[in-house]
Amino acid sequence: MKIQLENISPDVRSSFRLLHNPKLNDLFFWHFHPEYELVYIEGANGTRHVGEHISAFEESDLVFIGSNIPHLNFDYGIQTAYKKEVLHIKESFKNKVFNEIPELSEIFRLFERSQHGIAFKGETKATVGHKLKALYGLPPFQQFLEVLHIFEILSESQEFVLLHEQPVFNKYNKKQQERLRRVYAHIDENYQRKIEVDEIASLCNLGKEAFCRYFKKATGSTFVSFLNQYRISQAKRLLLMGQHIGETGYDCGFDSLTYFNRIFKKVTGENPSSFIKKHKNSLG
Repeated sequence: MKIQLENISPDVRSSFRLLHNPKLNDLFFWHFHPEYELVYIEGANGTRHVGEHISAFEESDLVFIGSNIPHLNFDYGIQTAYKKEVLHIKESFKNKVFNEIPELSEIFRLFERSQHGIAFKGETKATVGHKLKALYGLPPFQQFLEVLHIFEILSESQEFVLLHEQPVFNKYNKKQQERLRRVYAHIDENYQRKIEVDEIASLCNLGKEAFCRYFKKATGSTFVSFLNQYRISQAKRLLLMGQHIGETGYDCGFDSLTYFNRIFKKVTGENPSSFIKKHKNSLG
């Protein structure tokens, strides 16, 4: 799977797009999209990385993410069994429905507040998490009503934390979106070989230092760190398919086994052989 500006295909039969138990835990998927996203995950400890905010969650998490706020998939690196629900809402739906119907004005304000990134807790998290898990099994009209009820609960809740003091508005115009798309596509197509920062900077028509500042501001990570995260996510996928450690390292762009082992441990907290052993134990 490529890391990029995520293009979410609309469902012509629904005003929403629901993903039931999508599994992306072996992919470093830093992405953004114009759709609003409500994500719930349970049964795991992980990292909440939304915009410039990075924190840990334990056992479960419920976060509402505003339009075009970059975020990392909440299940990245999780190796335990977990459940995950993701609900996408079109940007136009907020303006055409929630803003036009007086009875839904509190929900509209919730969507405005989501540009901070909102993490819900307590009874709200438990109640909405339960409703999201049951959502996919409902017929379309009942699903529509239940989605409205979910956002009603969230709009009335006081059990939340804003992830940014100031709202994170869309800082990616079309030119910037295309620039990030080119960078991500280039990484996906060339991560197996050495990629110089100058090479990527040239791709963006920027000098090396300007590109490094731009990329850190856009993703919250240095380019080298981001590239290593992506390479290790691909390495984990190959290792889980049974590929040899040394071959995997070279296939993912590392020029020596020692360097591969060092970066793998830096990113995951364990070496490749421990990762394989733990995975085999979890299956057994």
